[in-house]
Amino acid sequence: MDTTEFSALPSLGVEDLACRDGEKWATAGRGVLASWVADMDFPVPDVVREAVARRAGGDLGYPVWFDESRGGPLGEPFAERMWRRHGHAPDPTHVRLFTDVNQALLATLDAATAPGDGVLLHTPACPPFVEAVGRIGRRPLAVPLQEGAHGWEFGLEPLTEAAGRPGGSRVLFLVNPHNPTGRVLRRAELEELAAFVLERDLLVISDEVHADLVHAPHRHVPFASLGPEIAARTITLTSGSKAFNLAGVRCAVAHIGPRAVREAVDAQRGLFYGQVSVLAVEALKAAWTAGDPWLDGVRKVLAGNRDRLLARLPEGVRCHTPEATFLAWLDCRGLGLGTDPMPFFRDEAKVLLFSGPSFGPEGEGFVRLNFGTDPVILEETLDRMDGALRRRPQNS
Repeated sequence: MDTTEFSALPSLGVEDLACRDGEKWATAGRGVLASWVADMDFPVPDVVREAVARRAGGDLGYPVWFDESRGGPLGEPFAERMWRRHGHAPDPTHVRLFTDVNQALLATLDAATAPGDGVLLHTPACPPFVEAVGRIGRRPLAVPLQEGAHGWEFGLEPLTEAAGRPGGSRVLFLVNPHNPTGRVLRRAELEELAAFVLERDLLVISDEVHADLVHAPHRHVPFASLGPEIAARTITLTSGSKAFNLAGVRCAVAHIGPRAVREAVDAQRGLFYGQVSVLAVEALKAAWTAGDPWLDGVRKVLAGNRDRLLARLPEGVRCHTPEATFLAWLDCRGLGLGTDPMPFFRDEAKVLLFSGPSFGPEGEGFVRLNFGTDPVILEETLDRMDGALRRRPQNS
């Protein structure tokens, strides 16, 4: 494979993937195609491997950036990347490092809210997020997405209803691009949300980890870019775990706009939150500063896979076109597979998908499919799913 860009896929056979020891394939079982957890099957950029190797050959003692109060080693790379890709110029000194987006969510919620405070989040929602909110004694307030003629809608009516429940709300947790539906919020939609936030005096935690995987003609608009008032109350979370397949590296950033929250987080740094490793920092820095040629190639593969998926969906399965990510939210409610279609496809098609009900009640009848893989593997996945459905008795 080319050392500077992702120009071609290596040969990815089922046997090769089945030998991997990561969660995605190791838990799938013998002979089962893994298409569930949000890891792509592609090798990471060469520039990342080279950066980690260089650091491993040097000083692995305590890093000089132990004090991250001025943004640490990723403040400038984050800010430069946001400007280069999204036209947004965040203050690099507001960046803080965490092991992953979930830890960043927990830490900032803990610093900014009190037990019992309500957290608004759109559903279906990624399972760890709901768990994280509840685990620290905050109240997750579900805001169901509405299905319209042209896709999933982030309407203000369900948001207003959720915010009006007893106990009130303190935070809007926004996931954009949205997982699992793949929706990219338009600027007008974000501006409506911003007006709502200002009217209700809410803090915003914005998970933008899929921002680098937006499919044309859509564009990502960082929530904090909507104006100084919004930036001052927005915490942006991101990492290289999705776009660069670095989930196991364990490195994420939180750009913490609200000064009071930033100071509260800083007061608990070090032993309480732990720290990311020097190898993780080098990996993410290399991805953000030198990995875009590789990413451009990956995006082309994903766009082709998305089109392939939509053209090959088994009869009776519905899916609104993903506008971002390598994830497809498949509506199987018309197939008679019950509230959770996942066991059917696992047992009858030997394809492991992500269970829809894991994303909340709005996920009943759905599964999430990961198309971040070799096109040949995707074709086999779709063939197996279609074959399993065709083999069902006609009256089932």
